[in-house]
Amino acid sequence: MFENLSERLSQTLHSIGGRGRLTEDNIKETLREVRMALLEADVALPVVKDFISKVKERAVGTEVNKSLTPGQVFVKIVQSELEAAMGEANAPLQLNTQPPAVILMAGLQGAGKTTSVGKLAKYLTERQKKKVMVVSADVYRPAAIKQLETLAEQVGVEFFPSTTEQKPVDIANAAIAQARKQFIDVVLVDTAGRLAIDEDMMQEIQQLHSAINPVETLFVVDAMTGQDAANTAKAFSEALPLTGVILTKTDGDARGGAALSIRHITGKPIKFLGVGEKNDALEPFHPDRVASRILGMGDMLSLIEEVEQKVDKEKAERVAKKVMKKGQFSLEDFRDQLVQMREMGGMMGLMTKMPGMGKMTEQMKGQMDDKMTLRMEAIINSMTPKERLRPDVIKGSRKRRIATGSGTQVQDVNKLLKQFTQMQKMMKKMKGGGMQKMMRGMGGKMPPGMFPGR
Repeated sequence: MFENLSERLSQTLHSIGGRGRLTEDNIKETLREVRMALLEADVALPVVKDFISKVKERAVGTEVNKSLTPGQVFVKIVQSELEAAMGEANAPLQLNTQPPAVILMAGLQGAGKTTSVGKLAKYLTERQKKKVMVVSADVYRPAAIKQLETLAEQVGVEFFPSTTEQKPVDIANAAIAQARKQFIDVVLVDTAGRLAIDEDMMQEIQQLHSAINPVETLFVVDAMTGQDAANTAKAFSEALPLTGVILTKTDGDARGGAALSIRHITGKPIKFLGVGEKNDALEPFHPDRVASRILGMGDMLSLIEEVEQKVDKEKAERVAKKVMKKGQFSLEDFRDQLVQMREMGGMMGLMTKMPGMGKMTEQMKGQMDDKMTLRMEAIINSMTPKERLRPDVIKGSRKRRIATGSGTQVQDVNKLLKQFTQMQKMMKKMKGGGMQKMMRGMGGKMPPGMFPGR
């Protein structure tokens, strides 16, 4: 998300440097470019107008501190206003109530509501150690009930069965009663997809809301619909007391207009982002981190959290000890690194969160995407254990066999072996105290505070 906006803003804000004071004249062109960038990102017009006027009001007449450039001062103002537009801080779920805490999920058909119920159930189980039950009150689609049952099984949470002959209110009440008996912490109630203009359906969900009195009513909306997502959320918030929004399919939305418009138009916070198809592809929404990502400054906090969640620490420690002690690094270790990288959203996903890497992602596209890492994995998997341990034995006929087995070309095998050899050389340098020496050597090129003692 935000690829185009990030690129445009980075170029625009880069051009404002070299001035001792920000005046209306010297920021006029930059503001025009920022306005165009936001409109192209499909941000709603009232949001753009409000954003530009606030940035202008804060920037004009600002004296530039000697330690900063005008560009840096302006970027700080833009970043702060981006955060304010999106809600300033993460709005967590309010679950401090007599168990079970009931969460009602509403949204349009095809927005990813049922999938989001599964993701949220996994998130609450793994990250907040809650005992979760899910139930479907979608009595119009038997497939939705079955889909939720499958998801519940996949993520390891309780599923309360329901049928299309029952009434949504009866289903939800029965699920909550059962949850009390089983000492469940959170009940997630999935509902049928509906349009705000469908009066009967809206009346039905209003009755359901009154009957179960949820602590959270979350509206699930597709980011790909841009500012329409914000308008739909507004229509729903007028009919239901929404407490927040889950923005789905953000991995496919390069513009980001919905994320920047929803808070302003509905007054409701975005609580989560759906960032992929997997059951763990749900991230809490942090406006400050997202603003940082938009301006190409990366998002190290989210990256650290992702590493904490998804990296097999024991395996990583074993490899690190082996490298530090003996300077050894095998193709099996290399394959494990590729698998873990893919688990964390691939090389491109990691790079968008790393400071200063925003511009690099365009150059890297095609060079280190998921297809390439999958191809590299397939090549390593087609080798024998001996070949993985001693790649120097891989010559002509072996290369042809590996290429055939992995569905690749001999030149792909050569390329992987070359990359691996370079990596192995680097690992050998890390043996003993080599890592510290290498860090000291790089220290001069790194920003202050990156390494201890700097």
